[in-house]
Amino acid sequence: MKKTKKVSKITVLFRMLKLVKPLTGFMVLAVTLGTLGFLTAQFIPILGGYAVLNGLGLETGLSFRTTVICLLCFAILRAVFRFSEQRTNHYIAFTLLAIVRDRVFKALRRLCPAKLEGRDKGDLISLLTSDVELLEVFYAHTISPICIAIVTETIMCLYIGSYHPILGILALVSFLVVGAVLPVLISKRSGTLGDDLRGESGALSAHMLESIRGLDEILQYRGGEKRLGEITDKTNSLSDKQRVLNKLTGTNMALANTFIWLSDLAMFVVCLLLYESGQVGFDGFLIPMIALMSSFGPVTALSALGTTLQSTVASGARVLAVIDEEPETEDIVGKEKIGFESAEAAKVSFAYDREAVLQEVSVRVDRDKIIGIVGPSGCGKSTLLKLFMRFWKVNQGEIRISGRNVEDISTADLRDMESYMTQETQLFKDTIANNIRIGKLDATDQEVEEACRKAAIHDFIMTLPKGYETEVGELGSTLSGGEKQRIGLARAFLHNAPFMLLDEPTSSLDSLNEAVILKALKESSENKTILLVSHRSSTMCIADRTLVMDAGRVS
Repeated sequence: MKKTKKVSKITVLFRMLKLVKPLTGFMVLAVTLGTLGFLTAQFIPILGGYAVLNGLGLETGLSFRTTVICLLCFAILRAVFRFSEQRTNHYIAFTLLAIVRDRVFKALRRLCPAKLEGRDKGDLISLLTSDVELLEVFYAHTISPICIAIVTETIMCLYIGSYHPILGILALVSFLVVGAVLPVLISKRSGTLGDDLRGESGALSAHMLESIRGLDEILQYRGGEKRLGEITDKTNSLSDKQRVLNKLTGTNMALANTFIWLSDLAMFVVCLLLYESGQVGFDGFLIPMIALMSSFGPVTALSALGTTLQSTVASGARVLAVIDEEPETEDIVGKEKIGFESAEAAKVSFAYDREAVLQEVSVRVDRDKIIGIVGPSGCGKSTLLKLFMRFWKVNQGEIRISGRNVEDISTADLRDMESYMTQETQLFKDTIANNIRIGKLDATDQEVEEACRKAAIHDFIMTLPKGYETEVGELGSTLSGGEKQRIGLARAFLHNAPFMLLDEPTSSLDSLNEAVILKALKESSENKTILLVSHRSSTMCIADRTLVMDAGRVS
């Protein structure tokens, strides 16, 4: 996949915020509940101050009995509001995560296979799991708390300022420093640490996946110590960056708590001076102090955002980069449906990243014929099949089906007309029947069995304890290369398309099984057009015509 251009953190944040639009109503509800929750919590000690004033015989406008009843109600309401707010926020978060996952998987579907072939699978897994999951922090613990802090602390500033404007200004400055200034300063100090952390996490996942898949070779050639050393180095590097991030988080919290203490002390001094000068009464001395001391909850929740947002924004940027990536070939829709008559590559040239693979290749495949292409590995045979599938666009020339350029054929129509068997059959951790049924999702058991007979795999399947219901394990680990290859061929037969593109269908088979497969292909070639690619000349015995490819040219 090509490197995407770097976008600013502000741009990423706004892009992530746009996703909240369908759930605006729930977000407003969450902010309202959160604000009420904090206000009830903050006014519990304030009501305690009113109770003290009542005990001293000062007029507060609230009787002692009313104050006690309000205290009990606020304590209960605080729990109700807090629970409701958290529930609403997490509903928003997990709904948005489902939306993000849907968009990511749709993007990956558009990008494959061309844009994903060179991508580390471990890094991709990290993106689909940890990066997407980390967005939950943003949607459940960032957006709503910021809005709640703004609304709640505005109300508290007005309330404290009602005793004296200077007190309100002092409260405003305190809230701004703890909730905005400190997080911004810590965020700037951390620089690109969040991006580096997410990038190295993806690289470690890719390295681990590669190590697990290559475990047999690592053991065979005694590469365990070297591989373990590489994993240790990557883990230590990741731990060092996480340690720095944790240190910044601790520093941020220490600074926030120190400034809160200083703010409380400043409020005490200013209230005392105003009381001694007669500008406020004793209530103006006591209540603003209590109000400020109990009001830092919302901004304290924001004080850690300077570091946590680093990783969240980095994850968001990685996810958005996949969503924004332009596919090599867009799906084509709305074109007139056609039937299969022939296939042709007309003076086709193609290159991967400027590395020429095909040079003015011309191949015509007539209906009901088997055309073979033989040649050494790396000469461009597989690439030609992928161009017929329109996985890539040709650089020059045309790929035509029934005389029409594939760029003018609906993608769904093209897939219906073609059955493509790759060199390496991908199997899923599922039953043999379901793995084969990928070729036709609504296929009956009889159709699956018939396809397996054509692929000479039915007898083997019946020797297994559960027959077609036997699970093949992750990546088909319980099957041999030849067995996996025949399952792939069974899929192609089950798809029952008029044009079959077979890429090395017998490469993992012995001569006996190769003969069985070729016989099955020959017998099923009625009403089928087959383009057969192989480096084995023996595979070409069933071809009506054989072409030789070498160095990207056909002769």
